[in-house]
Order: sequence, then C-alpha cells, then structure tokens
Amino acid sequence: MKPTLTIIFALCLCLPMLGADKKAPLPKGIPAGYKLVYSQNFEGNEAKEKSQFWFTTPDNWQVPAVRGKSFIEFKTNPNKYKYKVRSPLTIGLVRDVEVKDFVLEAELQQTGKEYGHRDMCVFYGFKDRSHFYYTHIASVTDPHAHNCFIVNDKPRIKISHETTKGHKWSAKNWHRVRLVREHASGKIEVYVNDMKKPIMRATDKTFDWGRIGFGSFDDTGRIRNVRLFAPESRKSKVGDPFIKGRK
Repeated sequence: MKPTLTIIFALCLCLPMLGADKKAPLPKGIPAGYKLVYSQNFEGNEAKEKSQFWFTTPDNWQVPAVRGKSFIEFKTNPNKYKYKVRSPLTIGLVRDVEVKDFVLEAELQQTGKEYGHRDMCVFYGFKDRSHFYYTHIASVTDPHAHNCFIVNDKPRIKISHETTKGHKWSAKNWHRVRLVREHASGKIEVYVNDMKKPIMRATDKTFDWGRIGFGSFDDTGRIRNVRLFAPESRKSKVGDPFIKGRK
C-alpha cells in the first residue's frame, strides 16, 4: 500500500473514535454542567408510555394510537378524585426520576374552553400529595391563578413575586414551556414561547429533591416533547402518591 493511501486509511479509522467521546451540545439556555436526565416523546404504545407515570385518575389519560400524533392527553375533569388539601386534581407524575436543580422543557396544548382560569400546570419538587410546588399557567391572573404555588400540607399558597396578566392559550396550538429551578437560591423562573423573558418568577427553598409532572386544576390538555436537564438526578423510591385520593 502506498504511503499516502496508508495515511488516509488510518485517518478514516480514527475519525469515528475522535467523535465518540464528544457529548451532544446542550440546547441554548441550559447551564454548563447540566445533562439530559429524562426525555419523553410519547411515540410508543399507550400502555408503555403510561407506565412511566403515576396519575391521579389513570383512565383520564390517553396516548393516541395515530401515526404522526405523539403526545399524551388528559380528557375529562376527574370528579371522582378527592383529596384533603385543595390543589390541582389532574396530575401526571413522572415515576422514577427526582431532581433538585433542573431545567424542564415541554410543549403544552390547552384543549378546553376559554374562561379566566383556563389552565395547564407544571409540577415540581413533588415529595408527596401534600408537599409540592406547581406553576399554574392561566388566561387571567389572580391570587389563585396564573402564578407559582406551594402546597405544604395545607391549601396552595402563592409564592411568585412576578407574573403577567395572563396567557392566551388560544393564540397558538402548541406552547413551548421552560421551567428553571435552583434550590440554593430558591429561584423559580417560568418561560412560555419567549425563552428570553420569564412570565413568572418566584423564590422559595422549602422543597429540594422531588419529581416533576404535568396536569391541570380543572381543564383538559396535551403534553409532548418533554426534556429534563439537571446536573444530577436520582431514582425515586416512592410509589404511587395518589392512592388515597381515589378511594
């Protein structure tokens, strides 16, 4: 073999190895040192995708068996579910992953009718059914809507110190949502569609590690393209937190 061909052949063998150690670049806005710890595109069959979640009312959640439609949706108000602490009734909680500091991204679609409290919720720092945070994204803001809340063994309390007048769900089919959480500073920031300016800010250090999820207080909606970035994560050892509410 000629020397030139030998060099070219050697380079061809090395190139795949050179790229093997390189990690995929983080999306814009994800801090250095973070990594993708969970993702969900809902492209499998319904039983498989639902098995990754705990639900307040499992029968209300569906994964369409239609090619090209990859999302999970909750379709009816869970009037059979009750719980002692007033808080959202529809919750789909990722089973196995707990995070403390994180950036959560997803696309949400609200499928209900327009009214002041038309909403979708993002849950985080979820310890159990009586201890968690959630962000309520609604058409109109007031002390009980379109804010960040804490549920700490009593009815939810607003913790956000900055919010907008409301969010227009009907303006766009799918809405890109990003939630940023840093426990040491207590920072919570919520972005919708515009990733440069948050629509809500809150500060609270009550809960550290916990699970994440999606749902609503009273409405219907869809979720797709879930991605969770964190510097570290751990496997949750907690089982189904919604058993008591179904009785």
